[in-house]
Amino acid sequence: MKTNCEYCRNYAYDEEWDCYVCQVNLDEDEMARFLSYQEYECPYYQSGDDYSIVRHQM
Repeated sequence: MKTNCEYCRNYAYDEEWDCYVCQVNLDEDEMARFLSYQEYECPYYQSGDDYSIVRHQM
């Protein structure tokens, strides 16, 4: 399952660059894996959905 960066808490708007960027500094090996695999699952992914815990409890 490919990680969807748009829903990650680490994916934030950078006013200086005027675009969204990942705030996690991936090392060279991690970046190569991210760019080469279609099914990359980011180990730093954190859900930005504040209601996911509530839905899980229902």
